[in-house]
Amino acid sequence: MNQIINMIMRRVMGRLINKGVDIGFDQASKLGKGRRASVDRDGNPVQPSAEELARRDKSSREQGKKARNMVKNMRKLTRF
Repeated sequence: MNQIINMIMRRVMGRLINKGVDIGFDQASKLGKGRRASVDRDGNPVQPSAEELARRDKSSREQGKKARNMVKNMRKLTRF
């Protein structure tokens, strides 16, 4: 009986930890947004265009997906 409870707890905890790691990577990929402002010759901030913002968002999402996949693959490799 104790083994069954341990098995269930291990599965539930594993899923919670995986979800937490995914959320952490999402938050980490959002950290750099808006910090780097472009400036013109006079030092005035220049607002990025809508296309530039969309490109940055897409790039951030892709990096997050790559990081999540890398972590998932590392977990699979270290399960032995």
